[in-house]
Amino acid sequence: MKMIAEYLERAHQFERMATHESDPKLKADLEGQAEAYYELARKRAQEMGLPSPKTKGQPG
Repeated sequence: MKMIAEYLERAHQFERMATHESDPKLKADLEGQAEAYYELARKRAQEMGLPSPKTKGQPG
């Protein structure tokens, strides 16, 4: 099973790509991929009984 850190790293990679993208559609797609990986990290943490990782767009 994937580790939470791996999901978070992948999300960060997609975010970095999105920040350098000028095409609005591709930028939105990359940001969507990042959010999907953040969601995987949150779900994995929940399955493991761990606190939800702090991710972009979440308070705190």
